[in-house]
Amino acid sequence: MRLLKSTQVTDLHPNVNHHFTRRATRAIVLNGENILLLYTKRYHDYSLPGGGIDEGEDNITGLIRELREETGAQNVTNIQSFGYYEEYRNWYKADYDIMHMLSYCYTCDIDQELLAPEFEPHELKNGMQPLWMNIHDAIKHNELVIKNSDKKGLSIERETFLLKRIVAELL
Repeated sequence: MRLLKSTQVTDLHPNVNHHFTRRATRAIVLNGENILLLYTKRYHDYSLPGGGIDEGEDNITGLIRELREETGAQNVTNIQSFGYYEEYRNWYKADYDIMHMLSYCYTCDIDQELLAPEFEPHELKNGMQPLWMNIHDAIKHNELVIKNSDKKGLSIERETFLLKRIVAELL
């Protein structure tokens, strides 16, 4: 799979050898210029559905599971590799200093009807909800949040980059 971008926070901890790797998947589900996204009320941003790949789980199985849990998507088909985004972030727990995050992105198709999502407690607390949105509107919204919000999450830079790349390559 091709590398889309590699990035690190500006104040990355100097102990780069004391890190762990977190693998995640991100789903790109398009319907014309509309894209299936997650809105997170806590951060007031839009992101691709997806999340951590469980121990012993392959990327595709993780993608299908995360898409079902977060959006209620069913019958995920036509899965194609889009690329991966690599991040180095500081970790906030004592067990490691740095998290090496790999987000594997795939395009796919789903049935039009979405079932009820199965959010984890922290996702419910953050006010996550799936929705179809015009991709250009989502990019503009996220760019305003990046520029003006002090509450923005760490993932918004990645998500906005990916949305722009999707527009450039898939629309």
